[in-house]
Amino acid sequence: MKRKIVVLGGGISGYGSAILAKKKGFDTFLTDMGKIAPKFKERLDEWGVEYEEGGHTEERILDANEVIKSPGIPETAPIVMKIRERGIPVISEIEFAGRYKGVAKTICITGSNGKTTTTSLIYKIMSDAGRKVSLGGNIGESFAYSVATDKYFWHVLELSSFQLDGCYKFKADIGVLTNITPDHLDRYDYKLENYARSKMRITQNQGASDFFIYSADDNETNNMLAEMDDTLRARQLPFAINTAIASGDGDAILEGHTFTATVGKKSVTIDTRKMQIEGMHNIYNAMSAALATLAAGIEPKQIKRSIYEFSPVEHRLEPAGTANDIQWVNDSKATNVDSVWYALESMKRPTVWIAGGTDKGNDYTPIKEFARRKVKALICMGVDNTKLVRDFQGIVPVIRDCHTFEEAMAAARDEAKEGDTVLLSPACASFDLFRNYEERGRMFKEWVKENVLK
Repeated sequence: MKRKIVVLGGGISGYGSAILAKKKGFDTFLTDMGKIAPKFKERLDEWGVEYEEGGHTEERILDANEVIKSPGIPETAPIVMKIRERGIPVISEIEFAGRYKGVAKTICITGSNGKTTTTSLIYKIMSDAGRKVSLGGNIGESFAYSVATDKYFWHVLELSSFQLDGCYKFKADIGVLTNITPDHLDRYDYKLENYARSKMRITQNQGASDFFIYSADDNETNNMLAEMDDTLRARQLPFAINTAIASGDGDAILEGHTFTATVGKKSVTIDTRKMQIEGMHNIYNAMSAALATLAAGIEPKQIKRSIYEFSPVEHRLEPAGTANDIQWVNDSKATNVDSVWYALESMKRPTVWIAGGTDKGNDYTPIKEFARRKVKALICMGVDNTKLVRDFQGIVPVIRDCHTFEEAMAAARDEAKEGDTVLLSPACASFDLFRNYEERGRMFKEWVKENVLK
């Protein structure tokens, strides 16, 4: 009798998991409370996967041998609680696909900030070097779909804490932890230590032949490493700007405008002034990418070439256009305070800052000094801006309380003058006004194109 797999959620991780399960001969059923995107339904139909949308058939779900849960579905969802009560194992797409990847190796990137840029840069370096490599996890294609439909030798995966929470036997051959700062605390009982432990799952199951790359400047990471004591078996490759470090296996450190990354006997030296991506946060991202790809066996010359060629990632400090000497910058992916810290740190002009959305338990204290020095106007864009307005009262000279996208954009245009930058860097989730941060970023860019650049 076939084992029954139920896939909970019909997004990118869900449809890929369902197709892989079908290919491997499981009795497969996908269910989604909402609507499934037409392009995903087409692929499910092509593979003959049974699915439903707009509700859950509980009897069928609770008859499963195993459930693959999409990362966006919280543990508090009623159907998840019922699955748990039945004792049915619940795993992530990453755990499931990892069972069938064969000899392929994985480079896995997690962290509160810098994941997407670091992942994209690693993927570019690997691709430029001619490696057969997939891009998956939070960006690119579904990891499971890539495993189901092609044979790759490397998988570069951006992983959230939610995806890692559903991993048990999965192993990162090369694990990268960019940093740990407060984020998604609403999913972790508002305890930073719970969230930090989820991030450290990037190291689980790693052995002596694997690599763990991390920021030696990050306090929370260092706290977690101290807590783990001697249980970490992977070779450690720290990177740092502010900390003196030395590792027998390798490291990366910035001196002046140059950093050198070393793994074993190979090293690459990067002049950060030649990079197209700017700001201190991108130096960290480039250092971790250099270490990861050196560990993967890529030649230093190729790494240097790809880093210099790499351009900004969409929705992360992405230039959206300049008119009348006013710069418009799309940083919609900045959904937490630490991301905004890096964004404001990189601002060289007086800044009109657009922020707001669904609060995730934010503490704005770390960015108040930047706001005081650099922000001339704060445009609050959200259904409820009470907390933002309260926290920046007396710090930012002008605060505009806007409750729609159009109202916020018009207010930003009104406040911006020649020589300013308008920065969309929300510090919050997007779900009050938008489907996701991508939609928020796209709408920002389209509005600028239609109303500013014409």
